[in-house]
Amino acid sequence: MKTNPNKLWIIVFVLGWLFDFLFWENAAGVNFAIFSMACLAAAFYLLLSDGLRPNRASLSLLPLFGFFAAVTFIRAEPMTTFLAYTFTLLTMSILAFTYLGGRWYLYTMLDYLGKSLSLFGSMVVRPITFMTDVRKEQKEAGIQPSKRNIWPVVRGIMIALPIIAIFASLLASADVIFSQRLDDFVDLFNLEDLPEYIFRMIYIVVIGYALAGVVLHASTESKDEKIGGEDKPIIPQFLGFIESTIVLGSVVALFTAFVVIQFQYFFGGTANITNEGYSYSEYARRGFGELVTVAFFALLMLLTLSAVTKRESETQRKIYSGLGVTLVALLLVMLLSAYQRLGLYEAAYGFSRLRTYTHVFLIWIGLLLIATIVLEILRKERMFAFAMLIASFGFAISLPILNVDVFIVNQNIQREINSAIKDSVDLDAQYFIDLSDDAIPTLVKTLRTTATPDPVREKVAAALACIRYERGQDSREFSWQSFHLARFNADKALASVSKEIDKYKITDTDWPIIVTTPSGEEFSCSEYYYD
Repeated sequence: MKTNPNKLWIIVFVLGWLFDFLFWENAAGVNFAIFSMACLAAAFYLLLSDGLRPNRASLSLLPLFGFFAAVTFIRAEPMTTFLAYTFTLLTMSILAFTYLGGRWYLYTMLDYLGKSLSLFGSMVVRPITFMTDVRKEQKEAGIQPSKRNIWPVVRGIMIALPIIAIFASLLASADVIFSQRLDDFVDLFNLEDLPEYIFRMIYIVVIGYALAGVVLHASTESKDEKIGGEDKPIIPQFLGFIESTIVLGSVVALFTAFVVIQFQYFFGGTANITNEGYSYSEYARRGFGELVTVAFFALLMLLTLSAVTKRESETQRKIYSGLGVTLVALLLVMLLSAYQRLGLYEAAYGFSRLRTYTHVFLIWIGLLLIATIVLEILRKERMFAFAMLIASFGFAISLPILNVDVFIVNQNIQREINSAIKDSVDLDAQYFIDLSDDAIPTLVKTLRTTATPDPVREKVAAALACIRYERGQDSREFSWQSFHLARFNADKALASVSKEIDKYKITDTDWPIIVTTPSGEEFSCSEYYYD
């Protein structure tokens, strides 16, 4: 990298200070999006000023980065925000190690692993080697160090501070008057917080140093000149065709027998389930997790065999591909069975976060299996990592678009309304207390909708009374750095129904906290696990 070293260090240490300014004693909110965008803008500025233009394929990651960065302060549901933080950092990492080359869509899993380790190594080592190379080049060119170089001054101060602190402490112990004057001096500069300042200064330096390593890595190590498995397979094909076909054929036969049995449930209706002595929930619980596990390990087995199996003739390739396609098709049927079981479970007990995650996950893993069939037929097996990456991005994008907690509220309330005539289910409004701020505006909307049945409205209002009480126990004051759109909307929605909620009496003299409704019903505010 040819850029001025001083400019590089000034920018990255300003970013380190910005991190401290945005995050020190501030809750997560818009600060993460601001910091990540500032880092990306600074990196592009440094690289472009050095004449290093990004590959167009790398730029295609920017919309994904912007989407996930925005989700971090728009949605409050835990899994959604966790994935938003994770995929924001993931897109930034991919940009760093494929900035110049842009062939990230051709990477294998080993490429991603190797590139990630290389990026981490650059964060640790490359700033030091960069400064060493700069000094060497300056020495060879006969350039004398700049008289305005501030680093000797900084190093001198850093070395002098602990020495002065030790001698000052000893002298203060030796003379009372000097000790008093020293205390007055410390009070003048508010130095009782010196340990905190030192700690903050250290992590500012560490963050700046690591960011310098990322920029330097992107400038020199992101050309994608060589991708694993492009010229020859990474893992030698050592397993014979006969051995692999026996393994695949045996698994296909087992899965076929299972699917044949499953078809009587697909086409015979739920009566066949109860005839076997199982309730809906028992049938759903009994096999859902096992089916997803089987699908995962069977796909892993197929990918492993594809990588190590010798296929020396066109006939062998066709036979192996046929078995692979058959296996994946059977896995799709099994996932359909798992999806059906999940539907039965949701019909019996309603939606929860875990069930919603799983619902979305099954759709994307099904699409991944279809992509696997297509890649096998086209003999583009090395593109599987790209297909898996797309499926991962798809899952992470689906959750904020779906708005998980709002989806749960809408589905469970609608389920209660639809079944009110049958009197077969009871709305578990207590679960709403455990949902995030995303759900509050929807709960308020339900409360204010005249079409909502009175029993449902009463339960929703009781849940909102609990939520308002618990939020009132939080005495934190949020700065602008911690601004979160979900919290802002939740506060606004709760304020709009304060008069309605005031009618619900809170009893907090003992645990659990109890809400008494206008009709005299008692509603517990205690939260509990709901899978």
